[in-house]
Amino acid sequence: MSKVWFITGASRGFGLLIAKDALARGDQVVATARNPETVTAALGAHPNLLALRLDVTQEAPAVLAASAAVERFGRIDVLVNNAGYGLLASVEEATDAEIRAQYDTNVFGLLNVTRAVLPHMRARGAGHVINISSVGGYKSYAGWGIYTSTKFAVEALTESLAMELAPLGIHATTVEPGFFRTDFLDASSMKDASQPIADYAATVGEMRTLMAGVNHRQPGDPQKLSLAILQLADAKQPPVRLPLGSDTVAGIREKNAFVEQELAQWIGVAMSTDHDDVAATVAAALRQAA
Repeated sequence: MSKVWFITGASRGFGLLIAKDALARGDQVVATARNPETVTAALGAHPNLLALRLDVTQEAPAVLAASAAVERFGRIDVLVNNAGYGLLASVEEATDAEIRAQYDTNVFGLLNVTRAVLPHMRARGAGHVINISSVGGYKSYAGWGIYTSTKFAVEALTESLAMELAPLGIHATTVEPGFFRTDFLDASSMKDASQPIADYAATVGEMRTLMAGVNHRQPGDPQKLSLAILQLADAKQPPVRLPLGSDTVAGIREKNAFVEQELAQWIGVAMSTDHDDVAATVAAALRQAA
């Protein structure tokens, strides 16, 4: 049975590729963008395509777009929250306006669209919410603190959604791409700090140099990611997290090892803060387990 997709940020990058591949296999696609003409220019006229104008930072248009999707195709099976952009700046360098704009799109925009689509999924007792996060949703880096904090938020929201929606027949997955050969590091998808600070040259400055050097040489293949998303949407029991890319897998393992090592070093302090009655119960349980 073909699926009905609702994809944000579908004018380029991952969103466009997913829309193209879904259409190619006979699915129906609602592809949204700030400028829907760019969607139709890229995908052409197609009976299974509905291109809609949507600024995800606005709640009311998101509700209207979800209703238009259901009116056209009868339902929404898969929501792909793909709209977003990056901000390369130290935490101090980022201005209030830059931070709020980043959250408006990457977090509040995702929430606007998710809340707009979920009533239609709940009415049918079926659906899959796929939130595009990042390796930066699991592990942060110098220069990416603001951006990764939005992706950490996406990870937490998706974990809760997965628990809340499971009894209703709806799945939720956060996808964690590493660096893929898209235009993410171009000015069209990434913003730099408007007020750089020289003291961060050895950390954030080095990151800027590194990103400029790897742009369009990233290890990930966007076409293969798109096919992985289709496979994810077809899964009967999809995961809560799907890391994509060898760099993401390495980053997850590296962070897990670091957290375990740091916990081992501070386990005494960590366990010392319980009330005495709780501590005694835990100690007894540990002795029994040993």
